[in-house]
Amino acid sequence: MGTEVVTPNRHRGLFDEALASLNGGTATAEMEQIMLDAMLESDDPKRIVMSTSTFMGAPGRAVGREGLYPQIGMRAAALSRLFPSARTEFFVAMRNPATLLAEVLPQFGGGGYDDLMQGNHPLQLRWRLAIQKLVRSVQGRRLVLWCHEDVPLIWPEVVRLIGALPDGVPLAGNMPYMYDLLGASGMEKLRAAMAGRDQTNVAQRRQIYSEVLAAHALPEVLDQTIDLPGWTQELVDQVTENYRADVAEIAVLPGVEFILP
Repeated sequence: MGTEVVTPNRHRGLFDEALASLNGGTATAEMEQIMLDAMLESDDPKRIVMSTSTFMGAPGRAVGREGLYPQIGMRAAALSRLFPSARTEFFVAMRNPATLLAEVLPQFGGGGYDDLMQGNHPLQLRWRLAIQKLVRSVQGRRLVLWCHEDVPLIWPEVVRLIGALPDGVPLAGNMPYMYDLLGASGMEKLRAAMAGRDQTNVAQRRQIYSEVLAAHALPEVLDQTIDLPGWTQELVDQVTENYRADVAEIAVLPGVEFILP
């Protein structure tokens, strides 16, 4: 068998329970097999893909006293110790801290905005610090990163890398993010533009996507309102500028594969 995708409902709670029982240790071969037996539906897959938004920390832990995702390195190292016999790889999306906080705050059960921020000023929330911890913790394991904002243009490449799929393998349902941005009418325009090409390479496809987005994106989806206590447009712009600077620095870090649009 090739690749099995393990949906979050099949591993929910399993990893946290295992991590707690190991208390920083490494899983035995028997424990590793028990976890695999509990999650897998196929026999002996060559590649297992597991995904959840909480691998690097619950919503309430997106910010800590040390900044953005302070546990990211420790979590990655601990997760790799759950499957010591496997070649563990990490695929992580980053996101503008302004839009990240706007989404996380309503999910935060520990209190309000001040509790979430843990004494940090918004300009202290830097991805470069978090990713530097992550790079150190994975100790040479494969680490692939991208920006969430780029997903509509790069999603097929993300899927192929995560699934280890060759370029020639066709993908089904590979435009969910484009539908969110374009709606039904815009998707008709996109399909018409793509149908006019017998074959397209990655650069050509991204160019077509960009042109259709520029002309037909739904007006309400491209701009997100940031409604956070004390935030001004100037602060949003500063946080965004820091994010762009961090991305530029992270993209060239040794040990990082970065998917650029």
